[in-house]
Formats: sequence, structure tokens, C-alpha cells
Amino acid sequence: MDPISQGSLGAAFAQSASNKEGVRAATLFGCFGGLAPDLDILISSSNDPLLFLEFHRQFTHSLIFIPIGALLVTAVLYRWLGKDVSFKKGYLFCLLGYATHGLLDTCTTYGTQLLWPFSSERFAWNNVSIIDPLFTLPILVLIILGVRRNQPWLARLAFVWAITYLLFGVIQRDRAVALGNQLAESRGHTPIRLEAKPGFANLILWKVVYETENHFYVDAVRVDTSHKTYAGDRAEKLSVVTHFPWLDESSQQAKDIKRFRWFSNDYLALDPNKPNRIIDVRYSVVPNEINALWGIELDPEKPSDAHVAWLSLRRAEAEQTAKWWRMLTDR
Repeated sequence: MDPISQGSLGAAFAQSASNKEGVRAATLFGCFGGLAPDLDILISSSNDPLLFLEFHRQFTHSLIFIPIGALLVTAVLYRWLGKDVSFKKGYLFCLLGYATHGLLDTCTTYGTQLLWPFSSERFAWNNVSIIDPLFTLPILVLIILGVRRNQPWLARLAFVWAITYLLFGVIQRDRAVALGNQLAESRGHTPIRLEAKPGFANLILWKVVYETENHFYVDAVRVDTSHKTYAGDRAEKLSVVTHFPWLDESSQQAKDIKRFRWFSNDYLALDPNKPNRIIDVRYSVVPNEINALWGIELDPEKPSDAHVAWLSLRRAEAEQTAKWWRMLTDR
């Protein structure tokens, strides 16, 4: 999730384990512990544009690395923040903050390698958006009040709010999946797989993606007191042999497709407007459209040892934002 959410939840969990005298120290150690795993975004390469995909949400986010990561963060922070707390207490607060990060990321749709190094599977529970103010703001307000009043029970209330909201996300996700299955059935489709993913910053508007033999179908559903569906687009599933007959299987571009396939959980389609572009259909600004946020582009003229090009297609044009808002507000 976004840094504010990660730092706030880490601070709340650490603060909830403190006494009145330790609230400030717990908040700082927990906050930085909650933020630290995302330092893996610094692992990148100018020669290999997909390297960051392999390492983001990898070892720093795994369950087994939590005590190690917390120890490293405590060792760095203690010199500046350890005046009013012992190293042991600082480590405990940092450990609690660090422990929240990977699990919270797993609640989103991106995928987190919780079981690294024993498994490279990317876990995604799809029950909260990467940015959700309704999740984050109450936590942030309560931990600030907790610091100002030296009252750790406020942080405990913040943590209860976080758990409650995430459980509500599970309920909403399952309702969205049920609507998606109804929509697929109405078209005469039996999905190979179907997933519902929360739309941006809410748990009301969901993106439903399902797979058939040759296509991915993308729709939007509203899950509130009344149900509503917004029929969307479809995209042709990637077939490397069919779409890129010129591609050498031993080339670096072919290997990069496999890496991108792993990252996207095989939700890969051919961009209908760019014949050499492969997109991840899981994400878009408007949930029932196939306007991918990222993809890779191949080039038949490149040498066999050259990498694909990574494309960040993020854009929030006024028209797209307006469509998303009309769906969210049911206008």
C-alpha cells in the first residue's frame, strides 16, 4: 500500500503495545519499521528494466525476514531515537511495525512473496485498494491523538478499525466475485478463473476479470445496498507462438515475457492497438476498460541478448477520471 498507510499501521501496532511513557518512541520505531520493507524499490538496473519486478515485495516482505529486517532498522534508528527507550524495547516496537507491512501489502492486488525463499508465489487477497483514504485516515488520526494525549488505547482502537475494514473488504470481494460469475453466466461463459479487485480508493466499485479459452473479459460491478454491473471490454490472451512467430525462444525477450507472466499471474493480453505490446489486464483507471497501467514492448530488430522495453502507461486523464467517478457515485 501507499507509504502513509504502511507507516500509520506500523505505528498503530507498535503504539498499541506500549505504555503511556513509551507512546512517542513506539510510534517512531513502529512507523519506520512499517515503512522500511519498501526500500526494495531501490533495487533496479538500467540494463534490465524488469529487475525491480522480481525484487519489489520479495525478501524484504517475506515472513521469515521480519525479525532480521526489524533488527537492521532498529540498529540504524537507535542512535537517533533511542534516548528514552532501551534497544530491546525499540526492537520490539520496530518488529511490530515491520510485521504489518508484508501482510498489509498482501491484502492488495499486486502480489507479495510472503513465503520467500521457500516459494516465489505472489499472494494477493484482493480485499483493499493500494490507496484507500477511508482505511488510512482514521488510523492516522487516532495515532496522532494517541501521541498528543499519551494514550496507547487509541492506537488499539486504530488497529481494530484496520482489521474490521480489511474483513469488510473480504466480504465485499466475495460479493463482487458472485456478481462477476453471474455476468459471465449470462454470456454463456464458464470462466477458467475469475477475480474481483477493488477499484481505486474504495470498496464499492470493483473490477472483475475473468478468463476464457481465448480472451480476458473486464467488467465493473458496484457492491452496495443494490448491485449494478458495467459491461466492459475484452482482450485477446497472449499466445507467444501465434503473436510473435519471429521470436527466438532462447532470446532475452522471450525470457522477459516469462518473467512478466510470473509477475502478472499470467493475466497477459496483446494490446489491441500496439501489435508488439503485451499488457497486464489486471489494472486500469476505469475498471471496465482495458487501458493497462503497465506493459512490455518487443522489438524484432533487437539482438538476441537485448531486453524488452518496460512501459509505464499510468495516466489519469480527465475523461477517465470522470467515468470512474460516475461509476463510483452511481450517476
